[in-house]
Amino acid sequence: MRTKILLLIAIVPLLFGPIFAQNECDDSYVRAMTEKNPAQQAQLLKDFLAKCAGKGSQYENFANANLSLLNYPGKTPAEAVSYGEKAISLGGLDDLSKCQILLQLSALYSQSGQNLEKAKSYGLQVTEVAKAAKSKETEGATTSAGQWNKMIGAGYFTMGQAQEKAKDYKGAVDSYANSYSLLKNPQIMASIKKLGKTLYDAKAYDDAEKAFKTAYTITKDNDIAGVYAQSLYRNNKDAEALALFKEIYGRQKSGETAYNIGIILAKEAKTNPAATSEAIRYLLEASFTYPAKSQEAMKLAETLFFLNNKELKYNETVSEILAKGKKIEELTSAYNTKFGNKDEEDLSDGEKSEMKTMLANIEAEKKALEKLQSEQNMAIAKFNKLLDDAKLRLGIK
Repeated sequence: MRTKILLLIAIVPLLFGPIFAQNECDDSYVRAMTEKNPAQQAQLLKDFLAKCAGKGSQYENFANANLSLLNYPGKTPAEAVSYGEKAISLGGLDDLSKCQILLQLSALYSQSGQNLEKAKSYGLQVTEVAKAAKSKETEGATTSAGQWNKMIGAGYFTMGQAQEKAKDYKGAVDSYANSYSLLKNPQIMASIKKLGKTLYDAKAYDDAEKAFKTAYTITKDNDIAGVYAQSLYRNNKDAEALALFKEIYGRQKSGETAYNIGIILAKEAKTNPAATSEAIRYLLEASFTYPAKSQEAMKLAETLFFLNNKELKYNETVSEILAKGKKIEELTSAYNTKFGNKDEEDLSDGEKSEMKTMLANIEAEKKALEKLQSEQNMAIAKFNKLLDDAKLRLGIK
């Protein structure tokens, strides 16, 4: 009997020793997490890991996660990455904590410009984890569906950052657009517009068109629509560009949009005269509302009006006016040469008859010139009427 008791006494410490040690680790973690001072909390968490890492503590993953996310003095990006990736590798994190860690890792890698594929992957993982968590959401759960949507949107945004750094501009625009559809954050819109300028300025019109088709479908933003329409035009898709520019103009009138519509219609008018009147209308509106291209718009409107309206015969009239003016000048010069210094009473009957004929010819040419000038003035008056109509539409006095 005595031997058995001794054996039991010897075995008990072996059974409960690891439990006592585990409880000590747990207490160490709890002490760290109840500390309010960030610097001291970080040190306590580091002490916990130094003592308990690799010993089966249920809190090792969360200690690494907290050290990755905690903002404490002296913390470096490398530390945040190291602790965060360790927490992810250990597993066992709740979905929200995992998303927060992955977002930070993705952002840090993008900021450094290194491991951009990993940065993109982490952002993608956030969207996958958050979508799965949202689908499992039950009524009254701690994390709402709205919170998961924010996580999904943030995941797309960090993906976009990584893609932008890797110069995958189309992918970046798609990711930013997906993020904006969920978050409606103006900073995301600013990122999309900035990328649009990058693509357009680089004359990557095909990529810009593909990228902004997605972005516009989601955002319906006029600035994005403008770049999308310009890209379509640069890719010789005039009909699509025209339809989109008109859609933009219908929502928000601007001189630049009117000018773009006018330019496309003027191009069409070369083979389709029916487009002339509409082109002139938009160009005149642009001439009053788009200072940067005011003169070009007015000049093109005038050209279309006076040259494409064949019934005006404007060019022919101008040519005839010039010819009549020259003819009058020649007849007057001939008359002055022959009769300029002579009195009528000194002329013979033949000379008087010749003089009368020359004067009659000059008068006939002058009347013909007046008729041509009248026709020209009528054409100018019609154009001026279009100018007045444009001012009336725009509310310009």
